[in-house]
Amino acid sequence: MADRIAGAPISWGVCEVPGWGHQLDPDTVLRQMRELGLSATEFGPDGFLPDDPQAKAATLAGYGLKAVGQFVPVVLHDPGHDPLPEVERAMEGLVAAGASTVVLAAATGREGYDDRPALDESGWATLLGNLDRITGAASARGLVATLHPHVGTMIESGEETARVLEGSRVGLCLDTGHLLIGGGDPVAVAREHPGRIAHVHLKDVRLDWARRVQAGEETYTGAVAGGMYVPLGAGDVDIAAIVSALESHGYTGWYVLEQDTILTGAPAAGGDGPDPAADVRASVEHLLTVAKAGT
Repeated sequence: MADRIAGAPISWGVCEVPGWGHQLDPDTVLRQMRELGLSATEFGPDGFLPDDPQAKAATLAGYGLKAVGQFVPVVLHDPGHDPLPEVERAMEGLVAAGASTVVLAAATGREGYDDRPALDESGWATLLGNLDRITGAASARGLVATLHPHVGTMIESGEETARVLEGSRVGLCLDTGHLLIGGGDPVAVAREHPGRIAHVHLKDVRLDWARRVQAGEETYTGAVAGGMYVPLGAGDVDIAAIVSALESHGYTGWYVLEQDTILTGAPAAGGDGPDPAADVRASVEHLLTVAKAGT
């Protein structure tokens, strides 16, 4: 399993949301990934790596990292908006870097993830149709399209995820943290839909913070800043049960470690703020322990 563990810039606080927090430079993030023994990464938000597809691939190769995929938040539910050209631009970079996966999120069209509009039946029909169109376009390029349930997007909850699985042929990116925060059960999804899961974002979260977000007592951003995300094994997600369910059903894809983090400045050794490298190291060690126990 060590060869299937990948990183993601969000674990270092690098995020597409304006005003999210201090943004570390690519050299720091990519160098630390390799120092931690990670062999691959997702691209991160637009602007983190070079826009040119070949330059993007070359940057990762320079750090000895393979490309896994890219998180692409895009409006899928608006009949007046065609998301395919935007996704196709992302696909160019993925193909150039030898990546495998397009990780879609059903963006609301608003900034951030602290609120979202309701999705009516027309919106559902448009969204499901666009997912199938993108799935076909990705397949034609040798890529796998997945839908990532994400807090503050049009597909957030377990019920909404189930409707996507029933109404489209897109693969699922199982994000263990976002599903729990959104009121879903990531263990049940792993056990009931292993054949649809094409990509995994492994997160661990504190349930007390998740409940506050669900109750509207705290915004998603505020909860992230408060420490809702923790290293694997330190929260309330049953990582071992999820990995066991997937591996026993023949999952051979990536496990992307994501601990959403908001930095107020550059991490300082021995400081009071988040230490992304230390947290990712703890997550890697926990996941390898889980894998060893399951063999």
